[in-house]
Amino acid sequence: MKILSERPSILVVEDDREISRFISSSLSAAGYLPYVAANLVDARKLFWEVRPELAILDLGMPDGDGKDWIAELRQRSDVPVLVLSARQSEKEKVACLDCGADDYLAKPFGVEEMLARVRTALRRAAMMSLRDHVYDVSGLRIDLAAGTVTLNGKLVKLTPIEYKLLMMLAQHPGKVITYRQLLTSVWGAEYLDETHYLRIHMGRLRAKLEAVPAEPRFLLTDPGIGYRIAAS
Repeated sequence: MKILSERPSILVVEDDREISRFISSSLSAAGYLPYVAANLVDARKLFWEVRPELAILDLGMPDGDGKDWIAELRQRSDVPVLVLSARQSEKEKVACLDCGADDYLAKPFGVEEMLARVRTALRRAAMMSLRDHVYDVSGLRIDLAAGTVTLNGKLVKLTPIEYKLLMMLAQHPGKVITYRQLLTSVWGAEYLDETHYLRIHMGRLRAKLEAVPAEPRFLLTDPGIGYRIAAS
């Protein structure tokens, strides 16, 4: 049974007591209701008791790697996961996003930046449910249920590949979808190294949707990581 509260609940999975205390107090002061787990066993139990709106996770837990918990969680829940980690390599960040994390914040971090990431993740998670699975930003409207795309009221004709790419991005406004995730979903696991496929089709999508394709408003690139569709 979900624990009910007027304040958004956030599960903090962190084994360092000082850091977890800092995160919890910062979240409380900002109007959130934090719950803390010091290991992955407790995190698994507490998650389903609390049913939080967001999870904040340190990767280096005493009883396992946080990435394994993310992958496990993604089989049953779409709750946003914000990773906090001292591991700062691009490879590690991509690996976390591939597992299903929504964002990655390297330690050390400032409280304002952390709270900004929390607000963004919660806003992104609420966006689609509040709009009945319709992405509608600055004249671009993507109806996921109907499978239609319009720009300034005019129907946009897309190829099947373009359609699949756009729909996958539109399901997660503002979230970076890695090259690996896009290639696997649209073309299949055997195409993981064919990133030029993405560049070609994203270029064609931008030509159809962007006023200035070289300065995209909707379809944004996170170099070396993947693509995302603007959340606002």
